[in-house]
Amino acid sequence: MAKRDYYEVLGIPGDASLSEIKKAYRRAAVKYHPDRNPGNHEAEEQFKEAAEAYTVLSDEGNRARYDRFGHAGVGKGPAGFDPDTFADFGDILGDFFGFGDLFGGRSRGGPQPHRGADLRYDLELDFEQAAFGIKTKIKIPRHEVCATCSGSGAQPEGGMATCSQCGGKGQTRYQQGFFSITRTCSVCQGAGQIIRTPCVACKGVGRIRKEKLLEVAIPAGVDGGVQLRVAGEGEPGGRGGPPGDLFVVLTVKEHPFFTRKDHHIYCQMPLTFSKAALGAEISVPTLLGKETIKIPEGTQSGSVFRLKNQGVPSLNGRGRGDQYVTVRIVTPTRLSQEQRELLKRLAEISGDEVQEGGGLFEKVKEMFG
Repeated sequence: MAKRDYYEVLGIPGDASLSEIKKAYRRAAVKYHPDRNPGNHEAEEQFKEAAEAYTVLSDEGNRARYDRFGHAGVGKGPAGFDPDTFADFGDILGDFFGFGDLFGGRSRGGPQPHRGADLRYDLELDFEQAAFGIKTKIKIPRHEVCATCSGSGAQPEGGMATCSQCGGKGQTRYQQGFFSITRTCSVCQGAGQIIRTPCVACKGVGRIRKEKLLEVAIPAGVDGGVQLRVAGEGEPGGRGGPPGDLFVVLTVKEHPFFTRKDHHIYCQMPLTFSKAALGAEISVPTLLGKETIKIPEGTQSGSVFRLKNQGVPSLNGRGRGDQYVTVRIVTPTRLSQEQRELLKRLAEISGDEVQEGGGLFEKVKEMFG
């Protein structure tokens, strides 16, 4: 069967640039690669054909000879193509398509290190602890590298054996068509060795579960839902990889008197009718102690007063919030005879109608039948 023109194989014009040749080959390699077309002999042949075309056209000298003499000008064999050149394609396919070491090219070999898992610890704080910050100690259950076997999982003396599957190389190689494919050994997972005698301390796992006592500093101004990251205090990494991190997730207990929004504190203070009417000074609790508020004459229930800088510190260290005090007029439920007489007298002076046994509520009742 006559060989096809290399430019036709890659679907490019005769004056295509090197960049266009590479892009065309990448497209063909992805489309016809045997791993994507298992058992498809036609796809395998097209893959070989594209690789052969790229080998010739990507080399300036070979391309010049091919343009002048055709297939006869680029090799001694019938195809003018050396299958060993596939070893150079690992860079292209590995870098761009993740095919890695299919052609026996670059190989990192051995099991690769990986980062340890992150851990979470839920910590409940009192209202004041969240506002002012605190240093506290917590116990973290986690896995640690076994000190007996240093994480290998095998007895220190003679516990490891060379993997019989890969002969200690950590990789296995087999032929697919005319080129060689390298894979990580499925028996030893690339380590090149297997455990012959498991470690007595960790039973071959390489890790032991322990509790570690840590001191963590909770900064002033935190709130519920805040996550504090403690670097490197998560699970240990595998095969020499870095450990994960610990995330301390905070919740804050409710306070019986204060509520909080962002960095501001809110509270309600009871106020007698006489103080609201005549004006007074009242003492108000704050997170920092007691403060005095001046209540002006004629204050209404629901009025809000601000105590500047009596809130929660800002996490960025730039000042602190305020405290807002809402006053609520308290209506007495039990009156002495003297108090009743005084209130009646006040109502008469104010022009309010006072009726025994009903008053306003009786009028509303009458309106609705």
